[in-house]
Amino acid sequence: MCGVSGPDDDGSGRSRQPRALIVTVYGLYAREDGGRLGVATLIRLLAELGVDEQAVRSSISRLKRRGILVAERLDGVAGYGLSDHARRILDEGDRRIFERQRGTVDEGWLLAVFSVPEAERDKRHQLRSRLAWLGFGTVAAGVWVAPGHLLDETRDALRRHGLDGYVDLFRAEHAAFDDLPGKVAQWWDLNRLGSLYQDFLGRHHPVLTGYRRRRSLEERQAFADYVSALTDWRRLPYLDPGLAPDLLPARWPGVRAAETFFELRSRLAGPAHRFVEFTRGH
Repeated sequence: MCGVSGPDDDGSGRSRQPRALIVTVYGLYAREDGGRLGVATLIRLLAELGVDEQAVRSSISRLKRRGILVAERLDGVAGYGLSDHARRILDEGDRRIFERQRGTVDEGWLLAVFSVPEAERDKRHQLRSRLAWLGFGTVAAGVWVAPGHLLDETRDALRRHGLDGYVDLFRAEHAAFDDLPGKVAQWWDLNRLGSLYQDFLGRHHPVLTGYRRRRSLEERQAFADYVSALTDWRRLPYLDPGLAPDLLPARWPGVRAAETFFELRSRLAGPAHRFVEFTRGH
């Protein structure tokens, strides 16, 4: 199983656009077939999610222009494959999306301190976007913070994108002043993040409740519900970088949202995969 996320996928309702659904389908099912899907197969699959053929073809064109998909022929049939860049994004996303990382207060913090010359302000934008995508909060201009467990992921990402020459990374602990939970609420927009988690629960917890009551499961519906849930979920683990529970508000909705997603995944991933295999063969 796999997933994908990127700095332009902000976790809002825009993540339900056809392009995002297509990326989710490719992330889940294309790599096992050399990263490729036939156009006809993709159209049939997206129809289960309420996306018509014209929207699929238009979205494919946009993803091709962005360098996510490349035109290929699959057994003589028109199709699209994942670019090398897209494969790297998918690989990077797997661990964040499908593992529940949660830090501790004792692990300390990771500080990113940077200063980019005005003549290279495009690099400044890239650096800020990359740090935000990794889940950093903002302490001050040029000083960003994340839980300490993100060190390796951050170091690798900054090197891979050619941004390591503009930033220094430090391990740190909060010594004073003010209460740390209060500071965390300033460094991250927890109100917005909590609202996004509540939106996820509002869409998908009723779906989970329905599956808990069913004695039988339709693979076609399992596919639609799983892809929909993953598309809504896959940005949230980046906006929430795994902050320690002691630093979060009481009854934090992220806990219940994660439980909902992972139970849906456990129930639906297998049947959804069987539906995709059936669709590929017909």
